[in-house]
Amino acid sequence: MEDKKASRVKGGGGRGVRLTKDEINRLPLVQYEGPVHLVTREDQFRRAVERLGRETILGFDTETQPTFRSGDHHPPALLQLAAPDAVFVFRLSTLSFGDGLLSLLSSPDIEKVGVAPQRDINELKDLKPFQEAGVIDVAELARSAGIEAGGLRSLAAAVLGWRISKRYQTSNWGRSYLHPAQLRYAATDAWVSREIYLALIGAREK
Repeated sequence: MEDKKASRVKGGGGRGVRLTKDEINRLPLVQYEGPVHLVTREDQFRRAVERLGRETILGFDTETQPTFRSGDHHPPALLQLAAPDAVFVFRLSTLSFGDGLLSLLSSPDIEKVGVAPQRDINELKDLKPFQEAGVIDVAELARSAGIEAGGLRSLAAAVLGWRISKRYQTSNWGRSYLHPAQLRYAATDAWVSREIYLALIGAREK
């Protein structure tokens, strides 16, 4: 899937130079401002999966409670999927990671786009095995266009000219209460991944 999509990527146009930290910090700060739906109950889950199943491109990301001791490990706490007009944040600690989400992640007809998504996919597989399809790494697409940028923050800067905050990156995502700013941060990561992908293939809405 990734090789097939790479042929659609617009040329790099000399954008191979990685932006410095100071250059990124001078860019405008952008975050997702649209609806964020926190999915914690089964009735919400069914409606969200049905809604997302009608899309063809979804921004994809997960959030996991950070570990500070060697050997500690936490499963993903949140799964974020960004549609054009809303981001759905699934709280995996209160939902069964079952058929609905698996159908989305396994569908070759729905592109799931993110930065280094295979790591997140592998962690989700620890919850329940499945065979992913349609998963695209936007960092690899960027490299094929001559854009040398590493993580999501540097990609957003290089491709979109945006600065995104990583303030809540090490939040305790396993808490029973998540502050609206945390949810906005989580939604932004998935949304920005989708925006980067659309820009790379020349399909981003103006």
